[in-house]
Amino acid sequence: MSFVHLHVHTEYSLLDGACRIRDLPGIVKAMGQTACAVTDHGVMYGAVDFYRACKAEGVKPIIGCEVYVTPQGRTRFDKVHELDAESRHLVLLCENEEGYRNLSYLVSKGWTEGFYIKPRIDLELLRQHSGGLVALSACLAGEIPRRLRNGEYENAKNYALELADIFGPDHFYLELQDHGIRDQQIVNQGILRIHQETGLPMVCTNDAHYLRKEDAEAHDVLLCIQTGKTIDDENRMRYEPRNFYLRSEEEMAALFPADVYEGALENTARIAEMCDLEFTFGKYHLPEFQLPEGYDSFSYLKKLCDDGYRERYGDDEKYRDQLHYEQDMIEKMGFTDYFLIVSDFVNYARRAGIPVGPGRGSAAGSMVSYCLHITDIDPVKYNLYFERFLNPERVSMPDIDMDFGDTRRDEVFEHVRRKYGDDHVAHIVTFGTMAARNAIRDVGRVMNMPYADVDVIAKQVPAGPGALHITLDDALRLSKPLREQYETDEQVKKLIDTARALEGMPRHASTHAAGVVITKRPVYEYVPLAKNDDAVVCQYVMTTLEELGLLKMDFLGLRNLTVLDDAVKMVQERLPDFKLSDIPEDDP
Repeated sequence: MSFVHLHVHTEYSLLDGACRIRDLPGIVKAMGQTACAVTDHGVMYGAVDFYRACKAEGVKPIIGCEVYVTPQGRTRFDKVHELDAESRHLVLLCENEEGYRNLSYLVSKGWTEGFYIKPRIDLELLRQHSGGLVALSACLAGEIPRRLRNGEYENAKNYALELADIFGPDHFYLELQDHGIRDQQIVNQGILRIHQETGLPMVCTNDAHYLRKEDAEAHDVLLCIQTGKTIDDENRMRYEPRNFYLRSEEEMAALFPADVYEGALENTARIAEMCDLEFTFGKYHLPEFQLPEGYDSFSYLKKLCDDGYRERYGDDEKYRDQLHYEQDMIEKMGFTDYFLIVSDFVNYARRAGIPVGPGRGSAAGSMVSYCLHITDIDPVKYNLYFERFLNPERVSMPDIDMDFGDTRRDEVFEHVRRKYGDDHVAHIVTFGTMAARNAIRDVGRVMNMPYADVDVIAKQVPAGPGALHITLDDALRLSKPLREQYETDEQVKKLIDTARALEGMPRHASTHAAGVVITKRPVYEYVPLAKNDDAVVCQYVMTTLEELGLLKMDFLGLRNLTVLDDAVKMVQERLPDFKLSDIPEDDP
């Protein structure tokens, strides 16, 4: 192995990168390369997906990010448009677990403290959190290339020495790129000179924004969707010449001959060997429940269950065995704290008069849930099975989805934040993707086709319930008129082919409607954070967080509960002691 791609933008560099994670490792492997990095802009959304995809292909994954750094002399807290609008790029790669924690922290702080147009960090943060990271000086938007283009050679050299001081001499590399852009020739000559005068090592990369050379056109359309331009707009943002793809080792060796750019090619492999980060799946990181004096988790759970049992079943002892069986199973599987946490916030909601649902899904089969007042459905009365909920044969986190009145759900979230600490609780990201119909509409607008024509084509993609996952390939198979147009009209063929190339890519990030994560240590020690409007969100989706063993809760806001609560209050005006549970179930 003598060349490795260390500068790659996947579909999670939203509407800018088009290297699909599912295809990326296969292409790298087919070219004979044995490792590859992911370096999306300012985010780590795709890190775990990328890791899994690489492992499946036998390619070594290198987790990284192209971060935005404030201009020199400015901090992440400065937000003056004239001085802070343009940030500088810097590529950071994780060498080990310490590097991952540091990168996660840096990326999180970029969003939560430094966000101004982009999520930004500064040199002060880098100094404090550089351990386990390898840094590359980045593309033309990096600070060093920028200074070299401006003819500030000494300034560029000093900045390079400062970064080498921050990261350590063998952890900072001067990055060379050649996409046939004139400015890059100027920068590369300057970098060569810095290398000769300081001995700082060089590394060559290709700023890969799409997988194959022929994907340039689809990528161009993606940029137009991002910037709201059409393909015939001469002044639009574009990547020219069109060679921002995964180049082969031979192509890179021809661009950066060893006799001129000493070590630049080999250093890609050297960095890949240095980087060795493994994600651990299926190991739980439950938050610690704050216990009253004199109890451990299990004895406190038993006390609460005993109190609840007396309230639910009185002196009838015949169900005690079931309760003890469930308690032992919960303890054996390591989920005692989980039940205490859920019980705490549900009972907080009940005390605060927030409407709480009676229980949904398999959790209603648990007597422990019933005795802790997490659910209000008696599993004995309805013959419900505990094993559907928790089963030693299928070790996975119990999943209790809680319903609260939609107007007061946020109060429960605030209670959890107060109890476990601001930095131990976060919302969860979700992504809006380009589904088949929307992809056609987006591409049609970029291609400047009449809206009415595009609308007719888009509406031939089946819609309605169950159609959410229909792809354009499915649509061509199912819709005869669409297939006929595709086969006979050149423009329609181009429209659909381009839409197929972009279909399913994430279009924007938003906040999951109900999902909340609660962690033992601060959230950023496990996963990077971002901000959507005012909500702080984990950068990994719900399923990934569960795989990483984090406690994920669903706080669902239900309008029905609010309506029922309002109705009960109206009845109570005449019958003050009335409760919803007083209504007999067999009353027609």
